[in-house]
Parts: sequence; structure tokens; C-alpha cells
Amino acid sequence: MDLDKLKGQLQTEVDTAFLYDSIASIQSDDNLTRVLRSLSQIEKGHAQNMLDKVLTIDSKYQMPMPSSRAKLQLKLGKVFGYSSIIGSLSSVEKQFAVNAVKNKIKNGEKPTGFEHNHLKIIEAVNNNAALNVSGGFLSKFESRHKSVGGNALRAAVLGSNDGLVSNMSLVMGVAGAAVSNNTILLTGIAGLLAGAISMALGEWLSVQSSRELNQRQIDLETEELLASPEEEKKELVLLYQAKGMNVFEAQKLADKAFESHETAIDAIITEELGIDKEELGGSAWEAAIASFVLFSIGAIIPLYPFMILEGKNAIFLSVGSSVVGLFGIGAAITLLTGKSVMFSGLRQVGFGLAAAAITYGIGSLIGVSLAG
Repeated sequence: MDLDKLKGQLQTEVDTAFLYDSIASIQSDDNLTRVLRSLSQIEKGHAQNMLDKVLTIDSKYQMPMPSSRAKLQLKLGKVFGYSSIIGSLSSVEKQFAVNAVKNKIKNGEKPTGFEHNHLKIIEAVNNNAALNVSGGFLSKFESRHKSVGGNALRAAVLGSNDGLVSNMSLVMGVAGAAVSNNTILLTGIAGLLAGAISMALGEWLSVQSSRELNQRQIDLETEELLASPEEEKKELVLLYQAKGMNVFEAQKLADKAFESHETAIDAIITEELGIDKEELGGSAWEAAIASFVLFSIGAIIPLYPFMILEGKNAIFLSVGSSVVGLFGIGAAITLLTGKSVMFSGLRQVGFGLAAAAITYGIGSLIGVSLAG
């Protein structure tokens, strides 16, 4: 096998073990802590095996430390919440499983089915209600983008990207029409405010509507529980059976849940409605403010050069600043996708510049037409 590929796999094993340990350290549930620590130890064993392979080619190579990328993921997790790390670990385990199956088929061996065990374990951990993935302030208001490692980090990246690309395209379109600097500034500020307010309103409506809908469902179930508790218990037993429990286990768990009104409604909310009660606690206003700020941060990047420069110099600085911003956003996306930083960054730059070039060209045509 190629030495660089071996070293890359070794680094992935080291980073995975590091992240498992990091997530384990913030858990309050002892079982989850043990599971995550055990996964970390297994990954460390894999890393040692991979190092042994590397040493057969490069005898002086040493076990690497966790990469800056893994450390950055952890730092961002403290601000945005750790669910992106769980999503990243799921993606890594999925890739490990795929590679294991491919290698066995290549060597003429039959896959056993155990290759996906780690993936199943981390998915079970992710679905465990006791899992703590909370981070700082920004992790509180993200509930719209909860899929595929989705979380506040994903919302921050996408919100900033929306602001940057849309306002860069707007500013370049107006600049292409060869209008005055003040006109470009006024248009850019109007675009920033319009986009940020629209994003904030959309986020507020999404969060508030979701909360109101969920609360309405909870209220209805509460009324049904008070009116016919035995019927609700029977439904809960059937739900547990549908998940694979036998009749005895399902009845025992339902009886336990119905020991009090509070635990009964909690069980119904979780099992029957599939609602995460923690999502009901988020503030729609916090979500709206966050969306406004994140969009504005992206939108100001292509606009600020026109506050300090004029003409072509302002355009060049605007494009240069936007390229840096787009590449940074592309690099941040790799924390969620696991793709190459260079590939993701350049792809983001390419799409952004293409949008800006189109609007600049259209603006130039309109400017010439109006001037004529």
C-alpha cells in the first residue's frame, strides 16, 4: 500500500480516538462514557496496527499527535455543540466499514457483517437521549439543521455562505454597471439588511411554528392520557413491541413509565410523537438573531472594500476578500463532510466567483445599454 495513504489512515485512527475520548469526557451518563472510552481504545489499537505497517516502510516514523483539524473540531464543538463531531465520527466509521468489506471481497473473503459494528454502536450512541452534545450559546438555537451532523456549526457555515455569495453577486452586478461608489455601498447595505432580515424572519417562523406544532401535539396527548390512561398504556406497549421487544418486556417498561403522570407523558412524547423535549426549549428570537448576525458577517465581506476604496481597487479587494472568505467556508464544510480542505475550498471559490462573474457581466451589459 502507498505510504502516504497508510499515514493518512493512521492519522484518521488517531483523530478518531482523540474525538471519542473528548466526547466521553463531557458525558454524565456512565454507560455512554464507558462505550465511548472503549471505542477510543479500539481505535488506538487500530492506530498501533497501522503504525506497525508504516514502520515496515519508514522505520523512523512515530505515532502522530491528533491533527489540527481534529483539535479545531473540538474547539468549534465547545461553541456550536458537539453533534457535528458525532456526525463526523459516524461518517468515519461508515467509511471504515466500507473499506473493510471491499478489502475482504478483494482478498476473496466473505464479509461477516461485523464490519459495521462500530457504525451501529456510534449510531446507537447518537440516538441515546442521555448523550450530551451541548456546547456554547450558539448550540442552543439550532434545531432546523439537525440531520447528518447538522447543528449550529452547519447553520453558521451555511448562513455565512448565503450572505457572502448573495451580496458578492449583488455588489459585483451593480459594480459592473459602472455606477458610483455611493450607489454600490447603498445597494450592498440594502442587500445585507434585506437578506439578513429575511433569514432571521424565516428562522423565527420555522422555530416558532415547530414549537407550537409540537406543543399542540403534546397538549392533545396529555388530554388523551387524562381521559383514557389505560388505552394510552396499551398503545405504548404496542410501540415497544413494534421496536422489537417481547410482550413481557414491553409491558414491564410501559408499567414503569406509567408510575407517574410526568413519566407517562414523557414516554408518550418520546415514543409516540418522536419529539425531543430539549428542542422545545430553544428561543425563536435567539435563532432569529443568530441567523441575522451570521448572514451579516458573510454579507459584509464583499462590501467593506467599497467603504475604504473606490473604483477598480475596491472591486479587486472585494473579490480578493470574498475568495478568502469562500475558501474559509469551504474549509469549514470539510469538518462536516470529511472531504479534502483544498478540494472543498476551491470548489466553493469556483461557485462563488462564477455567480459574481455572471452578475458582473449582466451589470456591465445593463450599464452599457443605459449609457447608450
